Amino acid sequence: MTSGAKVEGFLSERIVQTGRLPLFCFFVAFIVTFVVVRINVRLIRAKVRWWFKNVEVGDLHIHHVVFGVVLMLIGGVAGLSIPDTYTTWYAGAASVFGVGAALVLDEFALILHLRDVYWMEEGRASVDAVFIAIAVTGLILVGVRPIGLSDVHDLRPNATVPVDVFLVVLTNIMANLALAIVTLFKGKIWTGLFGLFVPVVLVFSAFRLARPGSPWARWRYRPGTRKFRRALRREQRIRRPMIRAKIWVQEFIAGRHDLISHERSVGSRRRLDRGGTP
Repeated sequence: MTSGAKVEGFLSERIVQTGRLPLFCFFVAFIVTFVVVRINVRLIRAKVRWWFKNVEVGDLHIHHVVFGVVLMLIGGVAGLSIPDTYTTWYAGAASVFGVGAALVLDEFALILHLRDVYWMEEGRASVDAVFIAIAVTGLILVGVRPIGLSDVHDLRPNATVPVDVFLVVLTNIMANLALAIVTLFKGKIWTGLFGLFVPVVLVFSAFRLARPGSPWARWRYRPGTRKFRRALRREQRIRRPMIRAKIWVQEFIAGRHDLISHERSVGSRRRLDRGGTP
């Protein structure tokens, strides 16, 4: 069997027959659009003469998040309007929604800060949002369900479930959600999201030290305490090398975010005014 036949068989067995074709089309459209957009903006930033320029109407720069919102609206309304039996059209609507979602999340930082921080340090939030969306969608696509989703499906109204089984399942779901919330409050975003699909991760992450600067650390770790010092040491020894590696991967794919943020520049000016170092 040739490699093409194997791929076709895999797509037919794992994607089409399981009803995941719309999600697969969304996933592919999302990734392709993100890659194309990042290539486009990097070439525009490099001022390549033969490449496209920014879309502008007079002095107004039209960000691609605007086109993304329009495409998400079109794809979303179409997906709600098209019956599930029209699989091809439904998958097409999902593809349009995926294109729009990639355009929107690529400028997530702009929406978050309400100003253009695309190439600033804050702009890395957009790449984080895209990576999270790809990771979560990919896990769902391969059949990994978030905690409790399969259990809730088994407890559908037409199923006869004893009360004690229902209470056990409900308790398990609530406990996992509580652990996930604690993990997120401890500043472990990636671990918390991954733990929604692999609950055993939450058991360890929820009881380990929080990251310095996280809401949990601000509430529970007073400066100078043993836990605070341990959290700082762990951040410097383990987390910072991982963060540098993550930033290298992000900027290799999405371009270098090397502009100084507005907050840092204001802080530097204030320190200079007080006679300090920038």
